[in-house]
Amino acid sequence: GAVGVLQAGLIPQLVLKLKTELDDILELILDTLSNCLHVEISEALATGAIAILKEKLTHPSATIRSKAARVLLEISSHPEGKIPVYEDGVIPVLVSLLEDTAPEVQASATGALMFAVVTPQGRSSAMGAGAIPPLLKLVAEETSEARLNAIKTLTLLAELPEGRMVLLDHTGAFQECLDDPREAVKRAAQIAIKVIEWKP
Repeated sequence: GAVGVLQAGLIPQLVLKLKTELDDILELILDTLSNCLHVEISEALATGAIAILKEKLTHPSATIRSKAARVLLEISSHPEGKIPVYEDGVIPVLVSLLEDTAPEVQASATGALMFAVVTPQGRSSAMGAGAIPPLLKLVAEETSEARLNAIKTLTLLAELPEGRMVLLDHTGAFQECLDDPREAVKRAAQIAIKVIEWKP
C-alpha cells in the first residue's frame, strides 16, 4: 500500500491536506504518511512537511500530537531527514512533549527525539532545550513506554562533555533499569552507564 501511494505521487497532496482537514481525517493522513515515509521521504521534505508537522505537535488532540511525532520519527530516522528536523526548530518542541500528559505522545516524541539527536547539531539543540531532566523522569518511570527510547537518547547526549557531566550524577537511574523485565531496556541501560562513565 505505502509503495502504491508513493508511486502514485500522492505524498505532496497528503502533506498539504494536513493544513486543512478535520481531525478524524487528519489522523488517517498522519497514519498513511507514517507508513509511506518509512520507505521514502524526499517528496515530503520538498513539500514542506516538517514545518506543517511541527504545528501539529501542539494540536489540542493528544492522538494528533502523538501521530505527528510518529511521522517526524519516520522522517528523522532517514539520514536526509535529520538536518531539516534540526533546522526547522522541531527538537525544542519534541523536548516540550516529553512532559505531555498523554503517555503515547511522550513515547512518540521520545522516539523522534532519539533519531534527531544522532547528529551533533541535534544533540546540542536538545541540550539547549533542556532535554536531560524530562528524559531522566521517563527513565525513572518503570511503566513508561518511552523508557527505552529515553535511555538511548540520554546515551547519545552523554557523548557531549556537558551531557556526560550532568548524567554522571544520575547513573543510579540507569542502574535501576538493569532490573527491568525487558531485555532491550537492560541492554540499553548497560550501554548508557558505559558511555556516561567513560573516561577520555
